[in-house]
Amino acid sequence: MRIASLVPSATEMLFALGLGDDVVGVTHECDHPPQAADLPHLTRTVIPPGLSAAEIDRAVRERTERGEALYELDTKLLRELEPDLIVTQEVCEVCAVAVDEVRAVAAELPSPPRVLSLDPATIGEVLAGMRELASAAGAEGAGDRLGRDAADRLDRVAEAVAGEEAPRVACLEWLDPFFVGGHWVPQMVALAGGEDVLGRPGERSRVGEPRELEAARPEIVIAMPCGYDTERSAREVRDHAERIAGLGAGRVVAVDAAAYFSRPGPRLVDGVELLAHVLHPDQVEAPPEGRLVELVPGSRAELGARF
Repeated sequence: MRIASLVPSATEMLFALGLGDDVVGVTHECDHPPQAADLPHLTRTVIPPGLSAAEIDRAVRERTERGEALYELDTKLLRELEPDLIVTQEVCEVCAVAVDEVRAVAAELPSPPRVLSLDPATIGEVLAGMRELASAAGAEGAGDRLGRDAADRLDRVAEAVAGEEAPRVACLEWLDPFFVGGHWVPQMVALAGGEDVLGRPGERSRVGEPRELEAARPEIVIAMPCGYDTERSAREVRDHAERIAGLGAGRVVAVDAAAYFSRPGPRLVDGVELLAHVLHPDQVEAPPEGRLVELVPGSRAELGARF
């Protein structure tokens, strides 16, 4: 089967299912596993590089308000690749080519492929999506194994933190303006033994007003700017140190959001394990190096411990 993936989380799922050799095209953002980045790129962003967080937010809002796309699809290349299956999503218009455009292009191909849209809003739906994708690609057994492994790991985390006091956590998916993490993020916090004081499971991410965030009295702020790795997330925290300090949290942790929080794929489980260590370091071992960094609240400095 020839598969075109138009969303990074689907690319990760396909490789985790052992279907990497069937993937013929991916997005410009597909970087995991590393070999995925070498495949033909079917998309590009229209947002110019080098913008600040506020400038990116402004550019996205202006284009979406005008009904303009944030991504462009290389329809010529898609035709040349002749996929049997195209995988996309409707969860977030900021994260992929519009699904209506994908369906319209697919319908015009000489041999119209199946278009599968994965649209999870919760952890359970992410796991179900793995099995749905596996079924569509003829790899049901691999889907079952991947789903069971993810569920077992989540169960082990829940057992490790059971009975521990739940810290009050605020998850920020953008820092200028503050965006409260939604969709699966509040569940990740709960599974890791914390209380998300702002997000609601299954609901969209949203702008959070500073007064609302302050009133929530978070003990820990997790900075997870959408699509950013640990280094970029930490830089964003330093750039907005005073605003984050105003939330009154005793701890501020920047994480690799692109890998473990933004994309609804297999590595969300790693994200839960990471959070569990942040919230309960005596109960859950530290993640591999590079996945998070703890910063001094109100300062541009980092603490000694870096993972």
